[in-house]
Amino acid sequence: MEKKNSVIVILLTLCCLALYWIPTGHEGSRQTNTTIARGKVLSVKDEVIHTAMIIKTGTQLLQMEIMEGQWKGLQMEATNLLTGKLEVDEYYVVADEALVEFSVNPQGEILAGYVRGHYRLHYELVLAIVFSVLLLVTAGWTGVKALLSFVFSVLMIWKCMVPLFLRGGISIGGRLWVIDPVILGLIVVAILTAAISFLVGGVSRKGLTTLLGSFLGLLLTGMLAIYYTKCFKIHGAVQPFSEMLLYSGHPHVDLTRIFIASVFIASSGAVMDLSMDVAAAMDEIKMKNPDMCMKEHMESGLRVGRAVIGTMTTTLFLAYSGGYIFLLMYLMSMQIPGPIFLNKTIIAAEILNTLVGSLGLVTVAPITAITGGIIYHVAEKQSDKEEAVMHHAA
Repeated sequence: MEKKNSVIVILLTLCCLALYWIPTGHEGSRQTNTTIARGKVLSVKDEVIHTAMIIKTGTQLLQMEIMEGQWKGLQMEATNLLTGKLEVDEYYVVADEALVEFSVNPQGEILAGYVRGHYRLHYELVLAIVFSVLLLVTAGWTGVKALLSFVFSVLMIWKCMVPLFLRGGISIGGRLWVIDPVILGLIVVAILTAAISFLVGGVSRKGLTTLLGSFLGLLLTGMLAIYYTKCFKIHGAVQPFSEMLLYSGHPHVDLTRIFIASVFIASSGAVMDLSMDVAAAMDEIKMKNPDMCMKEHMESGLRVGRAVIGTMTTTLFLAYSGGYIFLLMYLMSMQIPGPIFLNKTIIAAEILNTLVGSLGLVTVAPITAITGGIIYHVAEKQSDKEEAVMHHAA
């Protein structure tokens, strides 16, 4: 068993390395011969900035010094364009550090420079290291596997799912094979579920129970998402930046189908968690009581699932609600009547997201309990038959 688990860890590590080096096909989409580096603001010119209440528009001119790389110590002028949108604009003062994109001519003179946001990469790196170290110290070898599954999930989404959503399918031999985003989302979730289930649960009946329980629950969630998205008449443009995506050169993207896929993708982590809880409990019960019948085993797994469902559904609600708290505050401040409030497209989309995800979560416990009972007891009967045949032959 340990040998099989080690093989899974090695294979998944190799998959992570392969995914890291696989190009997405969008690396060269910005045809610019520019350099990106960390810079420090030395002085600021705000003469052409126009302020209207809290909104600033215009161009901020910054004198900056490059702090790293080949051009370290070089001073340059960079431009910060303020569009009046608080969610994307950033304002700089002296001593701020920012990410700078600039071009240099063959003589080593900077032609143009633009700031690309306050410099945050070092803090992001520190946060990632702290998370990884604490996970490894706290969970040991299980933490290693959890970290590996986390990295694999990030790479699968960024290197596979997102590029395929953008292209609308897979390009083979210069021909694009169109894949429905819902099908694509299910494939990605199936791969992630299989990898995480066998990595954490081991190549065992526990891992198989987790895999089947999770995927069947997510499949049901996907079907519910398709049905209720149609009933609610929801379109994918309710999600942030979806409209900007269409205008950025991707008018072919099916926003509604991607929205449907996002419903079960968002709930997949909680679904796997619940399925693993039930599968692990059933595995422990079977080890302590090998003579337990299938019906009792399923009922025990279901009782464990019931205990977890109560907190899991609330967890899912809180995870979703945190993402649109400002929207709720805005709508409340406008004193919109309850029926109009609940009927708004963007609110209906979030209700669909939360309730469909929770419905899928509720069904995972019985699905996993039934699946686990079948796997453990059918496999046991098959093993008994094989032993009887071998004994008879001897």
